[in-house]
Amino acid sequence: MTSIERTAYPRFKRLITAHELHLFFSPTREEAAWAAERMDADGHQLALLLALKSYQRMGRFPKPDEYPEMVVDFVRRAVELPEGTTALWATGRTAERQRTEVRRRVGATYDQARARRIAEESVRKEAAAKNRPADLINIALEKVVEAGLELPAFSTFDAMASKIRGEVNASICTGIHDRMSAVERAELLRLLEERDGDGTTLYNRLKKPAQGPTWSHFKNLTRRLEWVDGLGDTSVWMDGVASGKITDFAGEADAADASELRDFTPVRRIALIACMAHKARMRVRDDLATMFCKRIATKIKKAKAELEEIRLAEREIVEALIGTTAPCSSTSTRAALPRSPWRRPRP
Repeated sequence: MTSIERTAYPRFKRLITAHELHLFFSPTREEAAWAAERMDADGHQLALLLALKSYQRMGRFPKPDEYPEMVVDFVRRAVELPEGTTALWATGRTAERQRTEVRRRVGATYDQARARRIAEESVRKEAAAKNRPADLINIALEKVVEAGLELPAFSTFDAMASKIRGEVNASICTGIHDRMSAVERAELLRLLEERDGDGTTLYNRLKKPAQGPTWSHFKNLTRRLEWVDGLGDTSVWMDGVASGKITDFAGEADAADASELRDFTPVRRIALIACMAHKARMRVRDDLATMFCKRIATKIKKAKAELEEIRLAEREIVEALIGTTAPCSSTSTRAALPRSPWRRPRP
């Protein structure tokens, strides 16, 4: 069962601030007069006002035990009912008549069959791409609210999302299974049985992450890519499957070991391993590109350092040559130099 806290299903918060109480649960004078006209007893008036304000806030009628004491006490004091007044909740036809009065006042439509139909259509459509039940429930809630309909119970949404999600996932797994050849299916199942050099199954080889960017690791990663590619063309297997579904199925396969996967039905087992292989092919290619870039970056960094060393050495040589061949600047030194015999005397 999906936790209601993980969804957007409207409910009372555990902690309601004074600002929220005044903003959402404070009855107007018109609403207080409306409740007084329809109910004689103070307890019934309080219950009707609680149902009205809750419906305005949440689009549904909470159960009597859902109302926080602070909300009940705030509404009672807001309409100046006597201290100690408790909400008297009607049952049966009387309760239904009161709910009809509330719906009429807020302009809501009560059509549970239509609300369930809208929710089911939206869940079935989105289940082809999304896998988390909470996400499916939130989408169904949004569509029902947009239609201006009263929300069904949370259990209705939860059961619907679980059922449709299972049907859609089974259909996706069957499609992946049927797009594979018998040889390819046998090759994937072999991963759960055969052992690698370290004693683990070949299936665990699909999970191994890339190591440091060394030349030996690069060669090992290249061989792993060849091995994964040899399992089959996973892009054909995943034709028409949403990337989110592939990621979720691969994550489910990654969280399980070989012995746990053997407990799955054959179709689902093969589909999960196929998604794992598809993600492994993508990851190995990404790791190869990343490792290649890191290796090139290391070479470039080393080359730049060597080039700087050469530049500094050349600079020292040039400076030494300049120091030994520069013309003398003092007059005495120039006078001491021998006169060239080919130089004409000044007039």
